[in-house]
Order: sequence, then C-alpha cells, then structure tokens
Amino acid sequence: MKPIKSRLENELCALNEAEEVMKGLGFSYGGNWDYDHGYFDYKLDDEVGYTFLRVPFKAVDGELDKKDTVIQLGEPFLLAHKYQIGLDDNAEAGNISGSFNQFSEPQDPDASIDKKWISIGEDLVKKIETALLN
Repeated sequence: MKPIKSRLENELCALNEAEEVMKGLGFSYGGNWDYDHGYFDYKLDDEVGYTFLRVPFKAVDGELDKKDTVIQLGEPFLLAHKYQIGLDDNAEAGNISGSFNQFSEPQDPDASIDKKWISIGEDLVKKIETALLN
C-alpha cells in the first residue's frame, strides 16, 4: 500500500456528485461499499495480479444507499496484489474441499508498487482534486 497525499482527505461532498465525477474519470464503486463506508477504485494494472488507485470515503450524513448522502473522503492510496503462479501450496484434493477452497493464496498480498503506477496514481488524484474541489 502506498498513500498519496492529497487535498481530498477530509473533504465533504455529496455522494451523487462524487460518484458522477469519479465514474467520469473511470472509477467504480459497485461492490466496494457498506452502508457507512466505501471506496472508489481505479484499476491500473491486472497483468500478474492487480494494482488499484483507491479513494476511501465514509458517510457522515445518511447512508450510502441514498444519493443525497454526504460523504467525507479519505487519503487516496495505491494497492497492489500479486497472484501466485502455479498450484496453491496448501491445496487439498477432493470435491468438498475443492468447493470451498478454490482460490490460491496470494504470492504477495501487499506487493511493491512500480514507480510508473505511483506517477499515474498521483496524476489521477490531481484530476479528482480539480474536478471535485474547484
């Protein structure tokens, strides 16, 4: 995880406004929320795992299933995860265990982040700042 300093941190805005701006920039938040907090995600890379720029937010007035909710933005950060190549070290054979344990353990759940993604992430954060705060 790599935090990105930003003027977004602690800013308040309407969820529907933030959602419109973020979706316009290529972010999503479909499955990344609960009733009181969530994340806007931008997928940067998914070649051998994934790298996301993530902007956290929490509800401060209302719940996230309502469009008039006021949210507070958190500090953006880059998140990387590398998939394990090959078979899972702890794989178990059998129909029952295979039904429940079908995903391999991550090779590196907090992988280092390539400098090119840091630069791209910082540029995206500036675009969000311009769109939401000006």
